[in-house]
Amino acid sequence: MRALLQRVTAASVAVDGAAVGAIGPGLLILICAMQGDTTAQSDHLATRIARLRIFKDDAGKMNLPVTAAGNAALIVSQFTLAADLRGNRPGFSTAAPPDVARTLYDDFTARIAAFGITTANGVFGADMAVSLTNDGPVTIWLDTAFS
Repeated sequence: MRALLQRVTAASVAVDGAAVGAIGPGLLILICAMQGDTTAQSDHLATRIARLRIFKDDAGKMNLPVTAAGNAALIVSQFTLAADLRGNRPGFSTAAPPDVARTLYDDFTARIAAFGITTANGVFGADMAVSLTNDGPVTIWLDTAFS
């Protein structure tokens, strides 16, 4: 699985102009299931994200995980993280099929919530408009194939 994390002061997602998910301070997590991924990758990625110390402590150092910072996560499915850019037009054949990806997206959201993190979601497979205010900016890419 792949994830792009953005530490945010606020983030929201809308479908057809209607807000479907929003958070205040926390993480915007763009998530993509890849071919061959299972719940083992979902668990690994959720655990890694929940423990990642990218929030400021009282001294202003990145030393706190989202759980200690009392924050939330807006989780948005984004199959384009699987883009193969060998040519001028990206290919997405390495992304998991939609039925598998949906199951892993739901599993990932449940695993993040199990850490006590408040979650909000986009709509799987929908054309979404995501708004955010990146805090820092802090943007981190994770891939279970490499971590």
